[in-house]
Amino acid sequence: MSALYSTLDKHWLWKEIYTKLDLSSPAYSYWNDTRHIKLNRYVFIEKDTLPAKYAHIQEDLTDLSGYLPTQYAATQLGIDSHVFGYKKMRLYHQFEYTFVNGIKFVNLKRFFLENGIKVGKSSYVHLSRLDDMIITPDCRFYRIDDTYGVIVYD
Repeated sequence: MSALYSTLDKHWLWKEIYTKLDLSSPAYSYWNDTRHIKLNRYVFIEKDTLPAKYAHIQEDLTDLSGYLPTQYAATQLGIDSHVFGYKKMRLYHQFEYTFVNGIKFVNLKRFFLENGIKVGKSSYVHLSRLDDMIITPDCRFYRIDDTYGVIVYD
């Protein structure tokens, strides 16, 4: 498995595909050569595995490289999803967002790169208030601002 933020680099949002092609929601489950993943309640179809007759749609789909659905991202970072939900939250403006078919995605790749956070294939990442963090010798600590930081365990 790749780093947390590259999970969707090779996938399309299924909801966007079936909306643009006017297909039924479970149609992907009948496509034998099409691989998919589920992140919480969202389904993502692997790029270049769509049936040939639908492959033309790929040029019109939103590239989600570096992005994750906000609920899934919050779970993976060990934080409450309200951090991504309200503009008044202190960290809200630290992230870049995009909406695809009514689903909010957060760009974790940009956040990690801008803050110099290095994440490996099997890293565990925790974003939290500095007061709540327990920094141990086997982790890497990154300060985001005066209140928040990130701990990465490899």
